[in-house]
Formats: sequence, structure tokens, C-alpha cells
Amino acid sequence: MDKEWIEVAIVTSSEAVEAVSGILYNTGVKGVSIEDPEDIEFKKKNPGDWDYFDETLLLVKDGAIVKGYYKQDEHLDEYLRYIKDSINNLEQFGIDKGKGLITVCKVNEEDWENNWKKYYKPTKIGEKVVVKPIWENYEVKDDEIIVELDPGMAFGTGTHETTRMCIKALEKHVKPESVVFDIGTGSGILAITAAKLKAKEAIGVDLDPVAVKSAGENVKYNNIDNIKIMHGNLMEVVDGKADIVIANIIADVIIFLTEEVKKFIVDGGLFISSGIIRERKDDVVNKLEECGFKIEEVNVDGEWVCIVAKN
Repeated sequence: MDKEWIEVAIVTSSEAVEAVSGILYNTGVKGVSIEDPEDIEFKKKNPGDWDYFDETLLLVKDGAIVKGYYKQDEHLDEYLRYIKDSINNLEQFGIDKGKGLITVCKVNEEDWENNWKKYYKPTKIGEKVVVKPIWENYEVKDDEIIVELDPGMAFGTGTHETTRMCIKALEKHVKPESVVFDIGTGSGILAITAAKLKAKEAIGVDLDPVAVKSAGENVKYNNIDNIKIMHGNLMEVVDGKADIVIANIIADVIIFLTEEVKKFIVDGGLFISSGIIRERKDDVVNKLEECGFKIEEVNVDGEWVCIVAKN
């Protein structure tokens, strides 16, 4: 097996991490890693919640670093042009790209595929949900709900603010009769959480085949059958309506999807959206209200916002 990869590293702002990750996922990226000193500062200030963190990241003063990993093939130059153009265009969407510096180098697989695992430990989120890496042991306490996860090459470990707020929202709103659609499911963490919270059915959809494969494997680790993972666009692959639609993406994609998403939510159902930086909150709220949604909750964690809106 070829163990050599091309690493594309982007120095950006913490604000732009989600957007830059999304840009990479629009290419043939095989894996994405994020080094964000703001997250590490949070971990250092809240030591009870984290077993390990890489203190060397505290030396990074120029913003976050998002890294994508590629095989050397005929598409790589095309991907690099797309990444450069897309990052340069971020400011048109009100997103601070930071330095926007892009570097490319060759790395060995072990340098990125496995080393990060030592920093990823069981994390309790909300009242009951514990996100547990499959390689870690954990003693379940009281009525905790364990979500077994190997994010692999897909986005979603449960440690990012946006994911944490989504999990807390699901804890609060999922009922036994709920049908939940998860748009851009990534590792499947939110769809799996909904299923573990005893939703009637959870459906996770993603355009990225790597994410669909990862989510499917994570479903197996959790031994649940009230869940489906589907490849494609929500509007094209899912029939019927949900009681809850959840989207942890970025503000511009949420704004773009809002009008169509409404058609997939029952009357009185909820649209939970996250991945929204504070500066874009009003843009999303305005679009939701314009489409007839009633804002029920606006939750904030750090620089990120999660909105719960009623159809």
C-alpha cells in the first residue's frame, strides 16, 4: 500500500475553520485535520473535560491550521486551484480568511492517520451523551448514553463547539416518536446521537462518499437499527418529512438550504442549524424568519451559534 500522501495546509482564522474544511471536502480530500489554538486554550482552561491536548499548538499565534490529505494524481493541481480561489473568495461571504497561506508537502501516512488518536478521549456532552472513541475504555455511569465513534477521515468528533451545541439540542428535543434528518452527516455523530436518544428513525445524508462510508461504519459500532445513512442530496434521496432536521454546516449553506428544508419538516417541527459564526447569526435568523420559521432558541458557545427554529 502506498503510504505517502500530499498534505495541503492552510493557515487561516479560527472563524474560518468550518468554511475552509468545507472547501476541502468539495475536493477529493481523503482526510482533514484541524489545529486550532483557540480550542486548545479552551481545553487548558477546562482541564476536567479533557485528558490530553497538544500544548505545542499554544505556540501557534497566527490562527488555525486546516490540513487536507490527498493522493498524488492527475486531479491534484485542479484541487489546489479550487482551494486557492475559494479561500480568496471567503471575504465576499463576510468570513475572515486570516493569512490564507497555503503550503503543500509530502508526508507519511502514520504522521496524520493515527497520531491524533492519543488526544481524542471520551467526552461527556450535555446531560447524558458521552462520545467515546472506539479504541478507548469507558465505565458507563448512571443513565449515560454512549455514542461509539471512529471519525476516521470524516468531520465530526463531538469536541467542536458546533457539534456540542447540536448534541445538546438533540438531547432536549428528540422524542420517541421523532423522525430526524441530519444534513451533511459527516462521521454520523448527530444521526447516531438522535437514534441513541430513541428517535423513531434517524436519517443521515452526505454528498461525500468518504463521510457516508465512515458514518455507516460508526452505525455498526453502535449496534442500532433505527437509522439510515444515505449518499446524496437531502432533496433527492429522502422521502417524507421529519420532526427535526439538523444541519451542522456553515451559514451560507444553511441560508441556501432554508427554503427547501422547510418542505421536509412537519408543521410544528424543528430546524436545528449550527456551524454559524457569531457575525453571521443575524443573516441566518433573517433568512429563517423570511421563510416562515419562528426562532425558538439561539445558543452560543465561544464564537459559534446554534439556532433552533420552529416550522
